[in-house]
Amino acid sequence: MTTAAVTASLSLWGMQGAQTRLIATRENQVYRVDHAGRAYALRLHRPGYRTDAELWSELQWMNAAAEGGLHVPAPIPSASGAFLHVADGIQVDVLTWLSGAPIGQTGADLDTADRNALFYGIGREMARLHAVSDRWTLPEGFSRWSWDREGLLGEDPLWGRFWENPSMTKEDRALFLALRSEANAELQRLEGNLDYGLIHADLVRENVMAEGDKLQLIDFDDSGFGFRLFDLATTLLKNMRETDYPALRDALIAGYMSVRVIDLGALDLFILLRSATYAGWIINRMDEPGSKVRNQRFIGTARVLARQYLARKGMRCSV
Repeated sequence: MTTAAVTASLSLWGMQGAQTRLIATRENQVYRVDHAGRAYALRLHRPGYRTDAELWSELQWMNAAAEGGLHVPAPIPSASGAFLHVADGIQVDVLTWLSGAPIGQTGADLDTADRNALFYGIGREMARLHAVSDRWTLPEGFSRWSWDREGLLGEDPLWGRFWENPSMTKEDRALFLALRSEANAELQRLEGNLDYGLIHADLVRENVMAEGDKLQLIDFDDSGFGFRLFDLATTLLKNMRETDYPALRDALIAGYMSVRVIDLGALDLFILLRSATYAGWIINRMDEPGSKVRNQRFIGTARVLARQYLARKGMRCSV
């Protein structure tokens, strides 16, 4: 089926006979396509993960970000002028190819000469994305999911009911239920005053690429509406184990603030909420290679942050 979809896609984009190479099989299958002296990224989307409207909206936003000066993959229209097609039953699109390299890999030490400058740059590009998004007029029919209070802490969170992770102990479950209740009440009090709009939602190391001094943002699969602090929290959470984390945190925030101002009062809450989402995300991926280790890491990180949060709230935590 995949081969047929690739062949059909190349025809739709007028690239018959182009060389293709599979380069990623995460949420989507991504192929590098070399045609007429240029490189492109062909994406075959995971069946059932996104509606056509959601994918069309993602592509529209990426196009607006690229037009706004961000270094992001921009959609390439097919021969008919459309950004999105269904080929052999699979949703497909084609993006510009970015030639940078990921700045790092989750779980590995960062290997860069000037770490503070790197994080300053990430914060700056994140803020530029938010600023461009706020200036953009959403097209009619725009549809993306929402990392709002319901999407994070409701009955059916976007990334799963983290408090029901089957590998949790009885004590962990009690801890995460207490976290959910207290965090939901706090976020309900705060949400009307928090910066909210379109966010990337997954600016981890693998999704930030560098080409010289230029930073490129990729993988908008999880993007949608959400609290802007959630973007900062995602990047910070994945770097908390670095020995110079306080300096990296300061650099990220300084870079962001160089473009736009944001109230940081609830940042620690969003770092905690972001950690909890991973304990939900892994539930349906327990059979994937390495998932057992990742699951324990996700739960362990969320456990520590939850205990700290509840302690700050004056709640006794015996687990």
